[in-house]
Amino acid sequence: MSESTTPGKKGNLTGSARKIKDNAADWHNLILKWERLNDEGSTIATKIVNLGLNKKSNTESDILMEGGSLAAGGFSENLKQSNQELEEECVKLQDVVDKMANIVSKMEKIVHAERGICELEAFQYGEKGRAEPMFHTWPTQKFAEVSSKLYESYKQELALKKTILQELAHTSNADVSMVYLSSWLYQPYIEDSGKLLLESLLLETGHRPL
Repeated sequence: MSESTTPGKKGNLTGSARKIKDNAADWHNLILKWERLNDEGSTIATKIVNLGLNKKSNTESDILMEGGSLAAGGFSENLKQSNQELEEECVKLQDVVDKMANIVSKMEKIVHAERGICELEAFQYGEKGRAEPMFHTWPTQKFAEVSSKLYESYKQELALKKTILQELAHTSNADVSMVYLSSWLYQPYIEDSGKLLLESLLLETGHRPL
């Protein structure tokens, strides 16, 4: 069954071309959602660190002031309130990480879909693929390769986020906490090259003007 031969120049795409263009838009939207969640999570993580360090500081100062014999009532109430606030923020951060995991799951589905398109084209056109590119210059295989690279970077970043989530509230060392916060905010596995890949994908599929 034939598909539109010059989809990059037509408004009405069909078949694989339509799917790949939709996938490119999905990549853009998923990454925007991820970035918003990253900012939200960074704010929550900072609050968790501050609560944890304040809790540690208050505990130590109370012990020093009372010489080891604390006014149990006041200290116990403050500790209970601090623990409750800390727990509430940890639940919020868990919710952010869960939403990020859902995004990565959708990214994985895009990768599988585009590999499926490559397999279909190999069946239709043989190993050399279609004679004309689907859009401007990219062979169909390149869409799957770009999606795979983007997915792998976000998959690794999600694993880091999960580690930070597990460790953050239990770290009393301020320097270690700052490393976690910096890692969350600056996302070491999501490099500038990934942003260039996304922009190239949007250009190729016509979402950005050439």
